[in-house]
Amino acid sequence: MPMNFHDPDNRNSYTTRKADVSWLELISEHMDLKGKQAVDIGCGGGIYTRALLDLGAEHVTGVDFSAEMLKGAASNLAVVDQKVTLLQGNAYKTPLTSKRYDIVLERALIHHLMDLPVCFAEAHRILKPGGTLIVQDRTPEDCLQPGSDTNIRGFFFEKYPRLAKNEVSRRHHSEEVTKALLAGGFHEIRELKLWETRAVFDHPEALFADLRRRTGRSILHELSGAELEELIVYIAGKMNCDGSGPIIEKDPWTIWLAQA
Repeated sequence: MPMNFHDPDNRNSYTTRKADVSWLELISEHMDLKGKQAVDIGCGGGIYTRALLDLGAEHVTGVDFSAEMLKGAASNLAVVDQKVTLLQGNAYKTPLTSKRYDIVLERALIHHLMDLPVCFAEAHRILKPGGTLIVQDRTPEDCLQPGSDTNIRGFFFEKYPRLAKNEVSRRHHSEEVTKALLAGGFHEIRELKLWETRAVFDHPEALFADLRRRTGRSILHELSGAELEELIVYIAGKMNCDGSGPIIEKDPWTIWLAQA
């Protein structure tokens, strides 16, 4: 069954890692966050809320529709709580003031949404003129990258084609995202590609333990326990690693930068 983001048992599903340096470097190459007011819509457990602070943002407001996710974020961000405000709301209508913010981040959000123009119009409303919206998600093409020792996710879809069908059905093509950004009032839209390091595992068993926990992998909630074990056996047979070195798991992403 799909992941329930309101379940207290899933509160910490998106709190247990840090944004990779590859993400930090890419964002810093394209904008300066020092002293800026930022918003993280769909903040989940606050991983990228913290990353925006690490890049120099003066204050970050995290917004999420799940009260349980916000509880996880509050715990995760306790050491920087004076620089963070966490609010419950949704991407179509946030509780935020118009034309107040310099940066809005919407990472791994839009595949949960149907009406992208409304979502982007709301981001445009709260941004200052000239502010920047960062949208990060996977296109259908990103999702269908073949499995490898780094793209572990690709093996999910090879083993269970129904997962690929479900995944692609909720993803937006790049042209659709760009069109929606324009409809939402944005211009100067740039598209970037990133293979972002998700995690580093010392050995295969550490990866398999992570898969069993389904941590930060909402798609695995579509599988039964038995199916998940079959997937792990499948991945073990597909990987070329001999266990002598670390497994560096990376995910393919598309990032759109747009100016208000």
